[in-house]
Amino acid sequence: MPPAPAAREKVLDAFESILVEHGERTATLDAVAESAGVSKGGLLYHFGSKQALVEGLCERLTARIGSDVETMRAAPEGPAAFYVRTSLYTGSPLDRTIIATSRLAQGSYRSAVRVLRSMRQRWFEVIVESVEDAAVARAVMLLGDGLYYNAALNGDWIHDVTGDTGTSVTDPARVDLDELLGVVADLIRSRTPADR
Repeated sequence: MPPAPAAREKVLDAFESILVEHGERTATLDAVAESAGVSKGGLLYHFGSKQALVEGLCERLTARIGSDVETMRAAPEGPAAFYVRTSLYTGSPLDRTIIATSRLAQGSYRSAVRVLRSMRQRWFEVIVESVEDAAVARAVMLLGDGLYYNAALNGDWIHDVTGDTGTSVTDPARVDLDELLGVVADLIRSRTPADR
């Protein structure tokens, strides 16, 4: 597939940023055009409607998930450990596209809901294939969900505002990934074929 034109990507970047920073209601065609530095006509050339922008963002997420799944399958540490390790929000392009698409799903865009469900299903299938146990795969997915949620509640913005690093051993927001990955490895090892 040939690369998307730069102006089209610029419009999608602007749409994504507005969704992440301000939510779905403020992501009007006028606001997206202004943020992208293009005329409304230029925006409409690439995306004929807000629904077309939504579909464009869903396609972007599908492509980014495809790349993530390939990386996950090839990860030397294995897909389960890769999933847990990458469940911390880092502001990566994939993170931002997931957040933006989530905002659309909250705004009742069914295509956004579908692509988010597909994303989770694809990750789940790779983990199940690797650990050969659906219950363990679900536990790994839920652990990743918890890490993502924890990052949302205790993100870098808290440190920026308060200077608090959240590193106290008794702080439930403290994340020691190596410790959690050890728990995941123990869980995978503890499930014998007779348990499945």
